[in-house]
Parts: sequence; C-alpha cells; structure tokens
Amino acid sequence: MSAPFTRAEAEELLYREALLIDSARYDEWLALFTPDVEFWMPAWRDETTTTEDPDRELSLIYYKGRRNLEDRVMRLTSGLSTASAPPPRVVHQVSNVLVKHVDAESADVSAAFACHRFDVRMNRTDCFFGRYEYRLVRQETGWAIARKKIILLNDTIPTVVDITSI
Repeated sequence: MSAPFTRAEAEELLYREALLIDSARYDEWLALFTPDVEFWMPAWRDETTTTEDPDRELSLIYYKGRRNLEDRVMRLTSGLSTASAPPPRVVHQVSNVLVKHVDAESADVSAAFACHRFDVRMNRTDCFFGRYEYRLVRQETGWAIARKKIILLNDTIPTVVDITSI
C-alpha cells in the first residue's frame, strides 16, 4: 500500500505547475497532466453562481484532453498568434492549499491563486485571482492532474486572458 498523499506533496505539485508556466517550460508543464485532463474555467452565470456544464453553458476556457492543451501551447509559442507575441511576463502565487479528499488512487485539492501579469505590448500590469479545484490521480510516475477547474473571481477581463494568466 502506498503512503498517504500529504498537503506538502500537493503544494509541491501546485508550486511546480506555477513555476513551469511562469518560466514557459511548456513541455514539462504539459507532462503534469493526464492525457484525458479537463482544464476548465467556467463563466459566471450571475453575481454568485458559475456555470456548471461546459458542454451546455458558456466557459471562459475549456479544454478536454491534453492534446487540446498542447495545441494551445503550440499556438502560444509559434509566433503566429499576435495576441501572444511577445509573451506576457507572469508570476503565479499559489496559497491556501487544502487536501479535501484522498484515497489510494486520487486526491481532490483546492487552492487560492493570484497571477500578476505584465503585458509588454500594452505596457500594462494586471492581476487575476481566484480559486483552483484539482483532481489529482496516482500514476506510475507520481501524481498527475486529471482535472483543473479555475474559478476566476475578477472576471472583468481587460484584454486577453490565456492559460498563462490564470
């Protein structure tokens, strides 16, 4: 039987994810996700309720499967996306990490985040903040992200928001 999953292990994984996206180490970042990952940022239905079904309701971002995340990374790094060139400078701060449920094969983890972004093109600084909800699964190589839900609390977005800013 494996050792129990700890908050320190959850923090290590979430902090590593933040560092990899901040430093544009996209291949390593993508390797943290399962092939069938759900990467979802729901929209707000009203002032207090987010949308609940990405297949039937509006989402700010929704990628089903790592292949779709890989496609987004390819567009970010190709130089062909004018909205992504030059890339913004970002730093993610992850805090309040809590292991909500754990069993032998999976763990549900929540955290708070703030992402500070400097948009070089517009000479502008923005801060996006909210909460993360993760489903992590145990694999042979360690824990991987099977689901990431981003609840963006300041969803009045001044320009473009992308995977690097949340």
